[in-house]
Amino acid sequence: MRQILDLEPAWSAYDYFFVTEDTALGHSLSAQHRTHFVPHYAAGQARMHGVFTMLRGAVQNFFRSAAIMLKERPDVVVSTGAGAVFFAVLWGRLLGAHVVVVESFARFDGPSLFGRLAAPLAHDVVVQSKALASYYPKAKVFDPLRLLDGPRPDKQQLLFATVGATLPFDRLVSSVAELKAAGEIPHDLVVQTGVGGLKPDGLGAVETMPFQDIQDLLVKADVVVCHGGTGSLITALRQGCHVIAMPRLSSLGEHYDDHQSEITEAFAARGLVQLARNADELRTALAATQTREPRRATTEPAELIAFLKSVFETRAAKTGRG
Repeated sequence: MRQILDLEPAWSAYDYFFVTEDTALGHSLSAQHRTHFVPHYAAGQARMHGVFTMLRGAVQNFFRSAAIMLKERPDVVVSTGAGAVFFAVLWGRLLGAHVVVVESFARFDGPSLFGRLAAPLAHDVVVQSKALASYYPKAKVFDPLRLLDGPRPDKQQLLFATVGATLPFDRLVSSVAELKAAGEIPHDLVVQTGVGGLKPDGLGAVETMPFQDIQDLLVKADVVVCHGGTGSLITALRQGCHVIAMPRLSSLGEHYDDHQSEITEAFAARGLVQLARNADELRTALAATQTREPRRATTEPAELIAFLKSVFETRAAKTGRG
């Protein structure tokens, strides 16, 4: 979702709507944009929560997506990659829309399941890592990751721990709580736990936060401890935070697969983040922030925006609609 918002210069001139999941981030989006919600489902749910849970969500999503797309009848469908919108992409193609599939920025070395399933439906496929070009021979490659120069913004003595908008992540929360209780985190602390996540005694925490509130915290936070989602990593790196990433592990039932390990290892190899898999490693990473110079990075989607503008202009000329 954060990436699709970065592409606003491409889509904002047209009549548009969003399809996303019913999360705090989704509701932040709906406050400013026309938004439809679809039920969450993912193939990995079969491992974590059982086949019937996954199938129930998929069936509900299928019919809800159909209702949305039959009502809206879009001329172009753009997806930045999420299993919950696969059926919206499918219905869009069946109803004659021009489909653009942007493989998730979370994938550096191998394709996502969504990408493999959605690419055959797409008129255009975009990948954001050169390593993925071999999996999608006809794809256009736009790598948006850019390092930022200039001084780091002024920061407060604040640590923000966030697990993302979708799933709880008790290993991260308990590691932060352990070090705070031991007096090893001198910073003021804000913790976002996810819906139903662990809330240790004595640790002020909230389950979800509006997107703008998160952005405001990142401007102030000296240190961010987060899961391995690209949205959380990039938004923290943009603001010059010390970023300590703890990837979710499928072996511990924390996610459907291990793509967060792939993401965080790639970011760590570029010197952008530190990795911590438990409280001991978090302690070491926190100590390193005293001498380590944080690096700033962002995604610069100018090339992808230019490409999408050309797609929209061509489609508008063909249909006669703006």
